Amino acid sequence: MNNNSSHKNWKSQLHDIIYEADTPIGKLFDVILLILIVLSIIFVMLESVKGLSVETYTLLYYAEWVITIFFTFEYIARIVSIKKSASYIFSFYGIIDLLSTLPLYLSFFITGTSALLAVRALRLLRVFRILKISRYIGESNRLAQAIKDSRAKILVFLFAVLVLCIIMGTVMYIIEGEESGFKSIPISVYWCIVTLTTVGYGDIAPVTPLGQFIAAIIMIMGYGIIAVPTGIVSAEYTHHQTSKVHLNTQSCSHCSENEHRDNAKFCHKCGEDLHKDNE
Repeated sequence: MNNNSSHKNWKSQLHDIIYEADTPIGKLFDVILLILIVLSIIFVMLESVKGLSVETYTLLYYAEWVITIFFTFEYIARIVSIKKSASYIFSFYGIIDLLSTLPLYLSFFITGTSALLAVRALRLLRVFRILKISRYIGESNRLAQAIKDSRAKILVFLFAVLVLCIIMGTVMYIIEGEESGFKSIPISVYWCIVTLTTVGYGDIAPVTPLGQFIAAIIMIMGYGIIAVPTGIVSAEYTHHQTSKVHLNTQSCSHCSENEHRDNAKFCHKCGEDLHKDNE
């Protein structure tokens, strides 16, 4: 009975350190974690710089290994400290944590994969929850919800743009032909996409008056097309401005869910008591 109680205390304490940002030790752990993530990204960037001394590259290599080992133990601890480990493993942050740890190990088998450690930058998204910046938590939640609610309209819009690019690309292929660089319909569609998005690489350009006239119309349309998704998201964002944003970041010890309503007593995902005594 005592062993079981001590086991619960140990897991509960580990959970508070790793998942909770409200306790002093939990916040300290998270701040140290953020510092190590930033240092790791800097080390990866420096390793790509040519002309540094051999000693510097060696130091960066060993420093990266130290950080990777720390992240490995952290990943294992996150799995061990919650009851429903699969909810963390297959969550967004769980996958990012795994991907940010694997590249250095894979470098033993595949050359150059260590550069993929830059994916650790995604882990910095935790800074909003960790530092309890309520204003940014609220704004980010509203923006995320606005994008989610707009996805159907944006997908329909993008499909219409794709159809337009196929039609206009085919027209340009017929008008310009291979002599002007429009060697096939796929290449012409590629030209239409980069022109419509106002990128304009300049590797292909129409030479006939009619082709240039159509290109000018496509360029002008590009400005309007770019504004449409922005307007869709902005409308949804304005709609959510009046909605209440809940800033409770307490993490559930059972499923690791950390988006709960203010003053919530139970986890909305699994029903676990958020304030139970684990002793």
